[in-house]
Amino acid sequence: MKRGLLAILFLLVLGAGAQSPPVRVLLEETGLAVVKLEGAHSLWNWAGRIADDAGPRVYRLLASDRGIELVCDDPPCPASGYMGNLLSFVPREGAFALGDRRYRGFLRVVWQEGRLLLINRVGLEDYLQGVLPGEVPASFPFEVLQAQAILARTYTLSRLGSNPYYDLCDTARCQVYLGLGAETPRHTEAVRATAGRILAYRGKPISAVYHADSGGTTAAAEEVWGGAIPYLQARDDPWSLAKRWRVQVSPRQVQRALQDLGYSPGAVQSMKVLDKGPSGRITRLEVVGTSARIVLETPKSARFLRALGLPSTLATLSGWSFSGRGSGHGVGMSQWGARGFAKRGWNYREILAYYYPHTVLTSYRLSASR
Repeated sequence: MKRGLLAILFLLVLGAGAQSPPVRVLLEETGLAVVKLEGAHSLWNWAGRIADDAGPRVYRLLASDRGIELVCDDPPCPASGYMGNLLSFVPREGAFALGDRRYRGFLRVVWQEGRLLLINRVGLEDYLQGVLPGEVPASFPFEVLQAQAILARTYTLSRLGSNPYYDLCDTARCQVYLGLGAETPRHTEAVRATAGRILAYRGKPISAVYHADSGGTTAAAEEVWGGAIPYLQARDDPWSLAKRWRVQVSPRQVQRALQDLGYSPGAVQSMKVLDKGPSGRITRLEVVGTSARIVLETPKSARFLRALGLPSTLATLSGWSFSGRGSGHGVGMSQWGARGFAKRGWNYREILAYYYPHTVLTSYRLSASR
């Protein structure tokens, strides 16, 4: 069914009371799923509520060639059979679970081209309680947890309405989201202590990217992704972990990584680094094969190196061996670097101001229109 995209308009007002808008998180894309409801719940489709159940209940969903097929493990089922292209499980008590992970909010299942999109629709502040445990340890200074909560909230708001079906995924490609079972009192306290607070630039939420370990210096956005962003600049990061690593690759691995990017190098014969950015990250490299000489530049070079298993692009190449430091893309706040600043007395405002210059720490209000 074709539906209009929701346009999100941000009104950034210092001291304003913040709402908690719903967030749509893609948990899985699959052909078969098992959903567990812990208590009373309802089932809904496009037309409205189709069934109520006292629970608990286990449902099995199959993506057929025409839509969603539903059965339950303990008949009589409140609903079963063909469900169309959308089905929602809305708990009235307890949570829902997929596998060994429990979630707040409700589960929306969308059939799309023979696959099931399993989407958690959850309030922003509840969502953040399941994000922080996956992004930063509870043992880190509380100032770092508060900074991380603000960044995760900002990043989430910047993604609202980015896809017709969901706003974010639940992996490191978006933000790691581990759900209700991973929540801890300390992470939750950081979310609540910063409720509604975000970073803004020129009246909009920033692209609040962050990473684990810069290796000693963060990178500007243009060095990693090819486009300049005023508040994503290279910064000295003296307290980063700067963990050293080594990755050995083979010509066959290089060939497969290039093929996944759409290239046809033939049998790979050699590889060398052609250029590095100001922070020392690899920005341009050459691969010579029997069928082609391929030069990869930012941002394709970064995607290629990630495909080879490099934790970061802050690396050198000797033969077929990469040696480097750090973990992640290197842009924005380094979580280990922020830990070092916090241990030396910096508060979360100072940490954010250092890693994201020219931004404003503020609150938000939302209005929506179609």
